[in-house]
Amino acid sequence: MAYLIHGDSGDWEVVIGLEVHAQVISRSKLFSGAATDFGAEPNTQVSLVDAAFPGMLPVLNGICIEQAVRTGIGLNAQINLESVFERKNYFYADLPAGYQISQYQRPLVGEGTVVIELADGTTKQIGIERLHVEQDAGKSLHDQHPRLTLIDLNRSGVALMEIVSRPDIRTPEEAGAYLRKLRAIMRYLGTCDGNMEQGSMRCDINVSVRPVGENALRTRAEVKNVNSVRFVMQAIEHEAARQVALYEQGGRVVQETRLYDSGRGETRSMRAKEFAHDYRYFPDPDLLPLKLDPEWVEGIRASLPELPDQRKQRFIDTYGMTPYDAAVLTAEKEASEYFEEVARGRDGKQAANWVITNLFAVLNKQGRGIAESPISAVNLGKLLDLMADGTISGRLAKEVFEIMAETGGDPAEIIEAKGLRQITDAGAIETAVAKVVADNPGQADQFRAGNEKVLGWLVGQVMKATGGKANPAQVNALLRAKLGV
Repeated sequence: MAYLIHGDSGDWEVVIGLEVHAQVISRSKLFSGAATDFGAEPNTQVSLVDAAFPGMLPVLNGICIEQAVRTGIGLNAQINLESVFERKNYFYADLPAGYQISQYQRPLVGEGTVVIELADGTTKQIGIERLHVEQDAGKSLHDQHPRLTLIDLNRSGVALMEIVSRPDIRTPEEAGAYLRKLRAIMRYLGTCDGNMEQGSMRCDINVSVRPVGENALRTRAEVKNVNSVRFVMQAIEHEAARQVALYEQGGRVVQETRLYDSGRGETRSMRAKEFAHDYRYFPDPDLLPLKLDPEWVEGIRASLPELPDQRKQRFIDTYGMTPYDAAVLTAEKEASEYFEEVARGRDGKQAANWVITNLFAVLNKQGRGIAESPISAVNLGKLLDLMADGTISGRLAKEVFEIMAETGGDPAEIIEAKGLRQITDAGAIETAVAKVVADNPGQADQFRAGNEKVLGWLVGQVMKATGGKANPAQVNALLRAKLGV
């Protein structure tokens, strides 16, 4: 469904492109041996190269390049066998060299595509323009001193992949789906952990608007360094509405860099948007052009793990689940692995239903991820087995599941401790059925007269009388026999 903004002069559509800065998973930085651990004390992971001491020369970290190539292949993108590192010149207090080593004219990775799944079940291809490798800047700390800004260079020199999309995104929902898919691909590959709260994945949003039917691209504004998928979607909504209002009032949108204030739900101007020539790009004289061996690249391609789209199709083919369920289960690598352990040797559709409907609901309520699940995949599988062999009914299983969610306990032990084993003894069930029929002659007569709906009520009375432990199928059959039907 199109995302349109209604103005006095007609409808407007939004044109969105995203620049994602993804921190490469590596033990050391892009051009130095300093560590990259998150949360270290300020300025404890800084080499002389990171601090830009005179005479210090960068030495390229091959692992970072391998990780970027893996990511490019995962994005179905062209791998450029020759690329060039350039100096991007600008002054900022947390950039001690006065320039950032990046790539511009000849990036490591060229055009690619990402397929996103939307809530209505449709899919869309989002084009990737490029992926280039660059070093991160340091971090300015504005809240550590009443009058001074302090600088932490721990992040200075950390390897980043900047993934630039085509302006193919048209709605906040598509932007959110694209970011989630990009993050999933990198997590499957093991090239970036995608933790936006810690800053290892950040997003710059390029937003412009145009009247419906107009094909030309209008002036865009860039919303800088947004650190959550939800905030990206909110920032797009606000910025698009702001631009439409400007045009409707006879104003114009200027090319500028803005920030998103999540507390106020608005974007605010930071500075005029720089153009490429403002940065005075030129090849870094300390780094030779990067040339890749084609066989090395193909070796990386052959070593890639199963990616989200491939796993989704396999789940559909293997377990007979719907594309929607398969997409939900493969959105996160850990969730897909959890599901597969539960489903191994069992009914895949039933396993998917319990993971998506029951487990995810518990995790959302508790504010946990799948890695922190109180119910292990082994124990959830045991619960399904106990239903399959008739030890408990589906209703009792939900009761056991709730206890498991609170305690993390073994389902078999919970069943024994709570006395929840299903009653399958025909004699005990017959006794309960006979009493319910004798106590409710009116309902029994209604059923005999052809009112099928009454049977459900009678089954409920038997289940109530047995504490919910009677086998429902046996109750149903014995009631029909007792009522002569």
